[in-house]
Amino acid sequence: MKDNLGVYIHIPFCVRKCNYCDFTSFVGVDEELKNEYIKCLLNQIRQTACGRMVGGDCGVCGEGDGIPALQGRRVDSVFFGGGTPSLLSPVQMENIMVELRRTFNLTEDCEITMEANPGTVTSWQLREYRELGVNRLSFGVQSMEAEMLAVLGRIHGEREAADSMEMARKAGFDNVNLDLMFGIPGQTQEYWQSTLRKITALAPEHISFYSLQVEEGTPIYNDIKFGRLTPLSEEDDRRMYHRGLAYLREQGYHQYEISNGAKAGRECRHNVKYWTLQEYVGLGLSAHGFVNGIRYSCDEDMTRYIKTVQRGESPVVWSHQNTLAETASEFMFTGLRLFRGVDLKEFQNRFGISAERMYAGEMAELNRFCQQGFLSIDKEEDGAFSNMRLTERGMDISNRIMALFV
Repeated sequence: MKDNLGVYIHIPFCVRKCNYCDFTSFVGVDEELKNEYIKCLLNQIRQTACGRMVGGDCGVCGEGDGIPALQGRRVDSVFFGGGTPSLLSPVQMENIMVELRRTFNLTEDCEITMEANPGTVTSWQLREYRELGVNRLSFGVQSMEAEMLAVLGRIHGEREAADSMEMARKAGFDNVNLDLMFGIPGQTQEYWQSTLRKITALAPEHISFYSLQVEEGTPIYNDIKFGRLTPLSEEDDRRMYHRGLAYLREQGYHQYEISNGAKAGRECRHNVKYWTLQEYVGLGLSAHGFVNGIRYSCDEDMTRYIKTVQRGESPVVWSHQNTLAETASEFMFTGLRLFRGVDLKEFQNRFGISAERMYAGEMAELNRFCQQGFLSIDKEEDGAFSNMRLTERGMDISNRIMALFV
């Protein structure tokens, strides 16, 4: 029996584009275009019923060998990402949820996450979302300091973040994530510590904390390029990371992934699917999916996406059938993101070969990382490898270690 499926749905609408954002999103979109996009999403959900997500193959009529029919497949996580999904009206959300339940078999405890930005939600909206089945919120707070929010181009302030959290609690949400960002130009250790204190005072169940990634072409990239902003040093960035880890541990958040901490039992089920190579469907503009060993992505162009789906064709523009070696590689480098590391016994069961044999050429380098305190490898009594994980120091150079498996 296949594992439960995850579903990712991309909502590409924003009030304003943030200075660091290079995701597929649009501002100033009218309701007519939003409604047209929702109709296309509903049609794409229906495409999953007969497997017409990749290359026009149909799992019902037996033509092609792409994604199989997914009608009735058990789903235990749905994630609305963006963009700003909280810009959808409750009616628009209801249309999507009805179609999801019609197409898939959502489990009774299905985790349904909606990303939201402080300042874009009302008490009424949140109550409506909760009644529709959304049971987890993820607020993009990023910072609780006005100066840092201005650098990032966020539309909210500290007050809006706290108010949004209060409204979420009153609406019945008992599972909330707050996103934080560090390594922001101009950010001091004091600013970071202040944000950590203010965020934990709000008592979310989950906290994500990411180092700012400066992407070419974004406003913040241009500000750094032309000297209007000065990037933080690598040393300051790493100091903030470790300071954050220590503080969150003190506050009862256990680190279960490089950039994520949670209260006991509140890990994000959907994101864990990504890191453990479970299957998930990607729906909407620029969405990615992984089903039946096939990785695929949807069109990033709004006009093309809508016209393609209106014609009854798949909006998938790229797909790739993984080889065994590619899937094994992904199993290793995504699994190393998890605090618990990679279960190497599961690796052997899944791929029919031990990790030490498959990566014999890399073992000398892996052993050096162990000796230097960046990596930990556990062994059974017979000497067989059982687990591989990064140490806290190793998380600072995780890309170097993960690259050995690419």
